Amino acid sequence: MLFFTGKGGVGKSTMAAASARQLSRKGRVLIVSLDPAHNLGDIFGVVNKGKKDKLTDSLFLLEVDLHKLSREYLHKEINVLTSTYSYLKTFNLDSYFSTLKYSPGIEEYALLSSIAATIGKETSFDYILFDTPPTGLTLRFLALPQVSMTWIDRLIAIRRQILEKRHTIHRIKGSLSSEETVLAYEEKDDEILNRLWTLKQTYQDLDTSLRSDNCHVVLVFNPDVLSRKESERLVTGLRELGLPLRLLIDNKVDAENLDQAAAVEEKMLALAPDVELKRIQLRKELGGWGNGGRLDDIQEQILPESW
Repeated sequence: MLFFTGKGGVGKSTMAAASARQLSRKGRVLIVSLDPAHNLGDIFGVVNKGKKDKLTDSLFLLEVDLHKLSREYLHKEINVLTSTYSYLKTFNLDSYFSTLKYSPGIEEYALLSSIAATIGKETSFDYILFDTPPTGLTLRFLALPQVSMTWIDRLIAIRRQILEKRHTIHRIKGSLSSEETVLAYEEKDDEILNRLWTLKQTYQDLDTSLRSDNCHVVLVFNPDVLSRKESERLVTGLRELGLPLRLLIDNKVDAENLDQAAAVEEKMLALAPDVELKRIQLRKELGGWGNGGRLDDIQEQILPESW
């Protein structure tokens, strides 16, 4: 599992595409675009409709529609809320659920759900590559498993307190129920606790996958100050999250920016001294990347052979 990340416009989609082609010579590869810009289809010269496209016998492409994914995620969560708390309809609170689509974090949770689903379902592939959104959104959704587990632990504690108080009332007043819900006093019978435990296990499994030796975060940057500064923030963020940065790629290096490239690489390696660095030359004479034209010209092996 590989995540290609970096500032917008540095060429991470191109590096992801070239890496996917390289790995497809060794096994079955699925490359997934999580970036709303969706450059992968243009690079490979296909129009992806949100379903897996077979590019070669061993290489497949999937572009995730983030807006559609967010709507589906929100719809699913609203259905859970309305079924669990159906009595709230008497207060007309369900009408406020429609505003949740503007809530911070919806896109991040939708992306996280997509990653978890892809890892869980696409077991026939030897490699899964993710072309991620720009730095800020990437760091937020990569942090979500840890953040979510912390909140879920707190919610489980609160739910247990609620069940204990209801159990006390039940002992004093006898059987307690409502038209909508029969209250459960055994933890294993409580739907809300069961859902919280399921969510926690999902995030725990994903967090374990992200921290494993099989996960590789590849940071792509350019030899310029703005790209370097944003890349430094990403390196720091990954370190704070304990996530595995495995490769630095200095992309679009040419004769005119060699000194700047060397200076940027020096600073990046100072932040991540144990991480391998790869320099990719810019080929101006080849024009755009559309239809995979320049992709075919990349002869360098982007990734280490050991991957």
